[in-house]
Amino acid sequence: MMSKMTLLSSGMYTTIQDGGRFGYSKYGVPKSGAMDLQSYFLANAILDNDKKCAVLEWAMIPPILEFEDDTVVSVTGAICVPFLNEIKQKMNSQIQIRKGDVLRLKNVTNGVYGFVGIKFGFQSEMLLRSRSQYNEITSLSSLRKNDQVSFKIVVDFSTSNASLFTPPFWGKKDRINVFEGPEFDMLTDHQKHQLLNAKFSISNTRDRMAILLDGLLENTLSSMLSSPVLPGTVQLTPSGRLIVLMRDCQTTGGYPRILQLTKESINVIAQKRSGESIKFDVL
Repeated sequence: MMSKMTLLSSGMYTTIQDGGRFGYSKYGVPKSGAMDLQSYFLANAILDNDKKCAVLEWAMIPPILEFEDDTVVSVTGAICVPFLNEIKQKMNSQIQIRKGDVLRLKNVTNGVYGFVGIKFGFQSEMLLRSRSQYNEITSLSSLRKNDQVSFKIVVDFSTSNASLFTPPFWGKKDRINVFEGPEFDMLTDHQKHQLLNAKFSISNTRDRMAILLDGLLENTLSSMLSSPVLPGTVQLTPSGRLIVLMRDCQTTGGYPRILQLTKESINVIAQKRSGESIKFDVL
């Protein structure tokens, strides 16, 4: 049986996400998917869900959620305090939901992207083998106040008090592991030294497509033809600033691809707040 969850408050950049779309890059379709995949997988693992189940993702300001029927949820990602009907709950654990319950997430102290998983996953529209919301593919690019999302009712589901072991919140790391990008060797030795020894900070210009870094790198590289790019590709712009492409990035780009973040480092940088610093470490 199906039921509905209502957003009493939309929060910020609240979307439905899963692991993303694969196999469509040649058609110009972004991969999309959860910004912090480690937190996404954790949200599903806590509930013993299939790892592809869709979750709710929010950025900085969480939504307020009301449930019309019984289910079980999990809260992962950005550090916050879950409250169910004003009773404090734990992150990274199962939270039993009863009909009419309201879930609020308060005191967001660290990180950017938070996730609410639900037993069996949110049952939103599936397009190109994914439920991830993206403006030019799904009917909605994000969720707004009073929007409703379907879920499967849980009957006689026994929750566990156990929490999965989780490492210290990875969003606090400041070392970003990378591989050399295709155009890395076009940099001079001086540029390479500058790139790998300087600290860069997260600017206010950021979204699900890309993060612009503060800090300049000398740029003497010529323009190039558009080439394939991926989430985690670091491009050097003509101005000397770096752009880190994220989950909703385009599939091709014309700036030199000087670094490529590891899968784990994409999760880390996604959780870095504006003003926080990072340093690149080449593997």
